[in-house]
Amino acid sequence: MAKKKENTVSYENARLADYTEDVTGERGPVDLPFALLSLLLLAVGVVMVLSASFARAYYDPTGSTGGNATYYFVRQALFALCGVGVMFACSRFPMGFYRQISGIVMMVSVALLALVLVPGIGEKVNNARRWINLKFTTFQPSEIAKIGVIMYFATLICRFKDKMRDPKYGIVPFAVILGGICALLYLEPHMSAIIIILVIGMVMLFLGGLPLYWFIGGGTAAAALLGIGYAVFPYVRNRFAAWLNPFADASDTGYQIVQSLYAIGSGGLLGKGLGGSMQKYLYLPEEHNDFIFSVYCEEMGYIGAILLLALFALLIIRGYWLSMHVRDRYSALVGAGITTHLAMQVILNVAVCTNSIPCTGISLPLFSYGGTALLLQMAELGIILSLSRDIPEKR
Repeated sequence: MAKKKENTVSYENARLADYTEDVTGERGPVDLPFALLSLLLLAVGVVMVLSASFARAYYDPTGSTGGNATYYFVRQALFALCGVGVMFACSRFPMGFYRQISGIVMMVSVALLALVLVPGIGEKVNNARRWINLKFTTFQPSEIAKIGVIMYFATLICRFKDKMRDPKYGIVPFAVILGGICALLYLEPHMSAIIIILVIGMVMLFLGGLPLYWFIGGGTAAAALLGIGYAVFPYVRNRFAAWLNPFADASDTGYQIVQSLYAIGSGGLLGKGLGGSMQKYLYLPEEHNDFIFSVYCEEMGYIGAILLLALFALLIIRGYWLSMHVRDRYSALVGAGITTHLAMQVILNVAVCTNSIPCTGISLPLFSYGGTALLLQMAELGIILSLSRDIPEKR
């Protein structure tokens, strides 16, 4: 009886409580607005992969696609169908289950990050060794590391509770984990993943109650490291030079961003229509991956881009709303972490495509081509749907 009363306590009184044995009793349905927004964005993304990729698939100079114009689309569609199943399967597991496996997910992600550096296992592309080849597809262990950081940091924050202001508990273990992961990512190298994981880690620590002055110090240290990198590494200076004036070397360092700006600018107000992009005809590199948003803008125009960003904004806002209304701290931390991860990737991808920040490889969630990344994104959305089932009254 006491257990039942504890589980029905109001959110205002229980939101800072640790997650014990999960909320008992019958769980409610998944949050319909969040599920529908996820499926809508996924469907639009799969269609855009077809539109953006068919030219490269047909004219692929490497011959890996066999001249099949629908090569990328078929694979993405199959992964999308599997992803829908993964999302709803993940929504069935209680949040207590995710807390129990968080340490395993963290250890597996670190092991895979180390494994990808081994020649013969990790696949090297463009002087970067970031992928493990599974024969039927490749995947980046960094994607697992992102969700691993979210789940395990939430577990540690709940475990340490009021000790988070003590550096022994609130700084040292988290810094060791982030430092180890970032060191492995640096060896790949994978700078965009380092940025995303560091920001995710800082957001989790902020939500966990770490004092603000630690973030001021961390931001200062990060700025100093960036300045050192700019002074020491020529490729960092080249990236900044291409960002500040891409047209100064439009045939080399600024080529990709110049083609992206051409695509976005030529779309105008209403766009050229679905399939009407010209930049995807082997002018714009990574047109079906990191720069798929540029092709979307060319075909759907300014209004279409605003509508797409509005859908992402609604999904992100709903994710935060659900995270704020759960009945336990662990679910709130995981939900906020996953939603922050989604928001970061959308913002950074759009910023790169529009040359608002220096160019770096960041995909657009639910849009960019990549099977295993899509499956993991759908799993993350499924976890949010899982926590939504424990909210007593969803409005």
